[in-house]
Amino acid sequence: DFASVQRGNPEIQRRCQEVIDACWQQGDKNPIIAIHDVGAGGLSNAMPELADHASLGAHFELREVHIEEPGMSPREIWSNESQERYVLAIAPESLPLFQAFCERERCPFAVLGTATADGHLTVSDRHFGNKPVDMDMKVLLGKPPKMTRNVSRRAVHLPPFDTTDFDLKEAGMRVLRMPAVASKSFLITIGDRSVGGLTARDQFVGPWQVPVADVAVTAMSFQGYRGEAFAMGERTPLACVDAAASGRMAIGEAITNIAAADIAKLGDVKLSANWMAAAGHRGEDARLFDTVQAVSEFCISAGVSIPVGKDSLSMRTAWREGEEDKQVVAPLSLIATAFAPVQDIRNTLTPQLQLPEGVETELLLIDLGNGKNRLGGSVFAQAYDSVGEHAPDVDPVQLKAFFETIQQLRRDGLLLAYHDRSDGGLFATVCEMAFAARCGLSLILDTVCYDPYMMDVDGLEKKPDTLKGRFADRLFAGLFAEELGAVVQIRREERARVTEQLRAAGLAYHFIGEPNTQDQIRLRRNAKLVFEGSRVELLQAWSETSYRIAKLRDDPECVQQEFDALADATDPGLSVALSFDVREDVAAPFIASGVRPKVVVLREQGVNSQFEMAAAFERAGFTPVDVHMSDLQAGRIDLADFHGLAACGGFSYGDVLGAGQG
Repeated sequence: DFASVQRGNPEIQRRCQEVIDACWQQGDKNPIIAIHDVGAGGLSNAMPELADHASLGAHFELREVHIEEPGMSPREIWSNESQERYVLAIAPESLPLFQAFCERERCPFAVLGTATADGHLTVSDRHFGNKPVDMDMKVLLGKPPKMTRNVSRRAVHLPPFDTTDFDLKEAGMRVLRMPAVASKSFLITIGDRSVGGLTARDQFVGPWQVPVADVAVTAMSFQGYRGEAFAMGERTPLACVDAAASGRMAIGEAITNIAAADIAKLGDVKLSANWMAAAGHRGEDARLFDTVQAVSEFCISAGVSIPVGKDSLSMRTAWREGEEDKQVVAPLSLIATAFAPVQDIRNTLTPQLQLPEGVETELLLIDLGNGKNRLGGSVFAQAYDSVGEHAPDVDPVQLKAFFETIQQLRRDGLLLAYHDRSDGGLFATVCEMAFAARCGLSLILDTVCYDPYMMDVDGLEKKPDTLKGRFADRLFAGLFAEELGAVVQIRREERARVTEQLRAAGLAYHFIGEPNTQDQIRLRRNAKLVFEGSRVELLQAWSETSYRIAKLRDDPECVQQEFDALADATDPGLSVALSFDVREDVAAPFIASGVRPKVVVLREQGVNSQFEMAAAFERAGFTPVDVHMSDLQAGRIDLADFHGLAACGGFSYGDVLGAGQG
């Protein structure tokens, strides 16, 4: 990969992180005053910003910068965007401590200069004996004039999406096979998703490890149950219909995803916004402006903030093929990433349906689309080479009420399973819940697909000529519209308690059915069976896209065996069968005696899971001590002072060659 503009170096990145961790662990004696990552513009941006944040100037020596290529020009040294670099401000008296940390971790560093009180930026070059940069800081980082762009809005005229003649079984299969909906196992299993022992909720759910989790959750420590949640939202296809709605829906999807975690309040959720657009292309600048403004107003109303983000505004490419000019332009896109502290990692909800013996349960759809069921930008429309003319949207006040209600229902112990509605609509949502539990579903769609023009659910029979085609339209819209919301599983005996809270929050909801033991997914409307398919057949359709990609990449025989195993209804899945009582503290007698043997947990490049090893020793009654190989080489540590040594596994050379990527 020597042609890359940027190449990552995970080993150096890790060494940097170890030094940073060692610094902040000093508390009030932390040698780092300020820190800035090196990104766009390289040192030419990061170094001046570091000083400017304190209203200071700075003087730097260019030749102190570590470089591997001595032929680089001063401009290249100062402005290149090499990865795995940080710039830090450190007080002179703290430099020896910082240097000791770097030497222990074998982390290269360089002192480039000093901050000054004159507000002037100087970069000296002793090789050429000149000053390639010599200016007032305010010239570089002062308030620049606002950019003015002359743009025009383009009206979008899209043909209606006619579903009259579609077959529901075929439509369902098409949707399940679409990459946006289908299993992502091939993508998830390419890397190790659980190296760290703090992973509490990864992508795979339940005994059969089905990749349908809404949210990622990690523990903050090995002792308690507090943690952190992470979820994403993106509705890029909607931008082809309504750019502003696509932005609001991306934020909404991130929030309906992260709602599966135990979060105190919506205000605890922070967002990162990654904007992508084809700036300069006709109509796209106006769409970007409108969407940013819409998202800003939406977040203010919902009570969430976006403290960080980034943008990529060159999302188009053009080339000439023969005598013809061609180009590809990506639609405006907002990728919203949500983060939040978690009160108890054990309370995370998953899409896996619970099947408690002797307890009747039912499924309830909470509909943030309020029955509109708009198909614009949906996977269903894309599966038939269409876009649709009306995009779904979401109200920020209602979204906030949804989040708060889900959290309260969880605290009250009223929710057994949860899955947000997004790509693939209600059909994909309930199928994935059935896949995770390996059970069937019996659903009634009368209220979801209710048509007010029919006056009642029997209107089709009463007015067949007037209402021709509406039956199919409402059915497909109810099943495949990607309005936000969620399907939750509750105990039937607790229906009144759940609906009381939903009504108080002003949320629309529908009781849509229950799990069944026949391993069949059956959909009824107006007392008629409109869809029936085996759970195995649908699961294989949903898994087929991933299976075919993995078969091209991995061992074909192994991939085939994995795919064939999906049809084995007798597979019990994975379960824990411990041969000991985890509540028994076998170390208690030794700890009570006051003896806690010291054990070395050895570190060297490429080693991982050393914290998990140390935590295990600590819990077992030992005193683990972090020892780097450099400590032994420098004579700072003598192994004779310890009772044991543990060397964790990992990847050679910090896996700079990418073995851990599969």
